[in-house]
Amino acid sequence: MNIKEAIEGRISVRAYLDTPITKETLTDIIDTARWSPSGTNTQPWKVVVVQGEVKEALTEAFIDANKNSIKPNPDYQYYPETWVEPFKARRFQCGMDLYKALDIGRDDKEKRMEASLNNYRFFGAPVTMFFFIDKVMGKGSWFDMGMFYQNVMLAAREHGLGTCPQASTSDYPDIVRKLLDVPQQFDLMCGLSMGYPDDSKPVNQYRTRRDSVDEFTTWV
Repeated sequence: MNIKEAIEGRISVRAYLDTPITKETLTDIIDTARWSPSGTNTQPWKVVVVQGEVKEALTEAFIDANKNSIKPNPDYQYYPETWVEPFKARRFQCGMDLYKALDIGRDDKEKRMEASLNNYRFFGAPVTMFFFIDKVMGKGSWFDMGMFYQNVMLAAREHGLGTCPQASTSDYPDIVRKLLDVPQQFDLMCGLSMGYPDDSKPVNQYRTRRDSVDEFTTWV
């Protein structure tokens, strides 16, 4: 697989086989990603790899918080407070395409809720990773974190693995820090589910849409 294939073929996988991933494979993925660039080589990333009972405990805690109407309190604001175009339309289309792939009707609130809770189940992935950054770092280091995060996803493809970046699993950072014994000095950036894709599931067959190059590029 070349770099172009790795980038263009990456999707957010939302159904996984229960095949375990070896520690050697996970180590190799992170070992590759650590060569990501960062301003003045600060390497601001902190990664926690979670499997087994601890992952199940996180799922239980997330769902319990959600069902008890505990308001999410992420360490940062991921989305805008007010949606405007063209972002509003793109977000709507993404949701409609996903629900279509899941065969969930627009008015089926029960199935929509269950689909939402599957985020907290990591879509059945055997492994999830959580990415943290020290609170002392500025916005530039978050840019570095994004490059590192993307490299983890691409390196995983080399091993035949799929991933799903999940901002939803950063809804309750205090739960994550407590269960993973991460100090308060670290902000939780995002989670990343990882495993071997279950290609028999329709949800892994749909692709989100992309604007053409000329729609967002200016040539000067």
